Amino acid sequence: MAPRGGRASAGTGIRWERVGRVALLGVLGVIVLLYIPPVTHWFQQSGTAARGHAQVRQLKRERALLESRLRALTGPGAVERAARELGMVKLGERPYVVSMPSR
Repeated sequence: MAPRGGRASAGTGIRWERVGRVALLGVLGVIVLLYIPPVTHWFQQSGTAARGHAQVRQLKRERALLESRLRALTGPGAVERAARELGMVKLGERPYVVSMPSR
């Protein structure tokens, strides 16, 4: 006969407190396993977002550079500046050639 308190004699019967702990650990393990894919997906998404933001910043800088270049090429005197860079002179101007002595 089992003693009062509901426990079986030592070595016989099922230890329900141990079964409860194992079941609780099993449920906790399943919950943790269910959270792993969403967490890894979140980390991947944040990395992708960071790369996207960096690319957007780089493209904005490039766009600003191209817009300033467009303004310089289409503004007043753009054709004259381009011609002078090629070494051309206006009609009536005296061209000068400056040569650097070779070392």
